[in-house]
Amino acid sequence: MKILIVEDEIINANRLKRLLEELEPDCKILDVIDTVQGTVTWLNTNAMPDLITMDIRLADGISFSIFEKVKITCPIIFTTAYDEYAVRAFKVNSIDYLMKPIEKNELQDALTKFKSLAKAKHNTEDIADILKKFVHKPSFRLRFLVTYRDGYKSVVVTDIDFIYSEFKTSHLFLKNGTIIAIPQTMEELEEELDPNIFFRANRQFFIRVESIKSISNYFNAKLKILLYGDSEREVIISREKAPFFKQWMDR
Repeated sequence: MKILIVEDEIINANRLKRLLEELEPDCKILDVIDTVQGTVTWLNTNAMPDLITMDIRLADGISFSIFEKVKITCPIIFTTAYDEYAVRAFKVNSIDYLMKPIEKNELQDALTKFKSLAKAKHNTEDIADILKKFVHKPSFRLRFLVTYRDGYKSVVVTDIDFIYSEFKTSHLFLKNGTIIAIPQTMEELEEELDPNIFFRANRQFFIRVESIKSISNYFNAKLKILLYGDSEREVIISREKAPFFKQWMDR
């Protein structure tokens, strides 16, 4: 398996290279490219790899512009810190969209998809037809079925002010002040919730724009968020995540 890594952060590139070599000992990492132009040049002067892992934001622009300059015929695993590009990614040769930091089990699942794709290709199917089997548009949760008294009731996501985790249990904090415990973990919710509506501020909180009362600078380049629904709770956004939060807010 010949793999090209397109990544502009050396730490992430090294981690991805190490994980790939652990999961696929026989793979060959052809190169690590950190720019759009460098990737275009490499693809124009080398044989197409079997697989490309591609970050979205590179040193000189967005990686989608690569597809405007060169025809890529191999599958791509996108690796990114930005969740808003998922739909666009699946319009090109993407077989998976992994959020940083890349987890080993998620990368393993993506490689399994790639192997299934490679096996199917031997049956002379067109790659576009094969990719359709793997491409999926994200569908996000619309409501929660929660226990209520002696039965159940439905809570639509538009009634949720924010979501928090406490003592390893996730809770919906509704706009009317009601708090409801739910069985989903925060990691499961991250897959199910629309990232345009809910932002994963940290391990304990998902917040909405409407739930934010104030945003202030905090020590060490962090941000502190106060919420309308519960002013006693302080939501701290790390220095690493602060730029992504600002971009999410500035739309």
